[in-house]
Amino acid sequence: MPRFFVKDEEIQNENITISGEDFNHIKNVLRLRQGDSLVISDGNCTDYDVVIDSYESSYVVTRIVGKYKNNNESDIDITLFQGIPKSDKMDMIIQKSVEMGVKRIVPVLTERTVVKINSEKDSKNKITRWQRIAQEASKQCNRGIMPTVENPVTFYEAVAKLKRADLSLIPYEKESGNKLKSVIKGNDAKTISVMIGPEGGFSNSEVDLAVENGFVPVTLGPRILRTETAGLSVLSIIMYELGDLG
Repeated sequence: MPRFFVKDEEIQNENITISGEDFNHIKNVLRLRQGDSLVISDGNCTDYDVVIDSYESSYVVTRIVGKYKNNNESDIDITLFQGIPKSDKMDMIIQKSVEMGVKRIVPVLTERTVVKINSEKDSKNKITRWQRIAQEASKQCNRGIMPTVENPVTFYEAVAKLKRADLSLIPYEKESGNKLKSVIKGNDAKTISVMIGPEGGFSNSEVDLAVENGFVPVTLGPRILRTETAGLSVLSIIMYELGDLG
């Protein structure tokens, strides 16, 4: 059944209105009619079964026929700090990370990041695109919230943000002692931050700074993984060991 997210102010008594791109999708792409059913989420783990009541010029009015809690969110709060990769790899990383259950994604500009963000407009355009991808992935996998894609930050800004987590992990190809599964097995952390480098990984100085600020460097095994593979591997292991995967 088609699924959409709305803001709190769009929920009024027994009715929910949908506007913007979703309105166009419902009316002109899905071609839904009066009486057809939808699922709407408030983005705070409450879902509504609704039926279409009427179309107005710029929005559709739906009527609530059911309300229930969405139980698809993990107790583990994961933030992915992703070094911005080349080409459209970030699109796939965001999509799959949302499917895995991350709460937020922070694009990071590191020493070896090739992608340049040349202006505030360029940054805004990228964030708008990435947030749209996160929203579509949230709909597809029945998330109870819509994960956020934050504004790009430097590596040093990311380190400051990551201090807030119960556990902060930085996979590093030169690490050999700390295996990821050993570090997280039996850990009771509820907030976890993961820092993934772009193509070429992190510089030695970046890793040193991270470790000085409480990061745990971990190895993902004997093979060097691409940036688009590394993050998803870490998220999968975390959600399997501590979350609700499997």
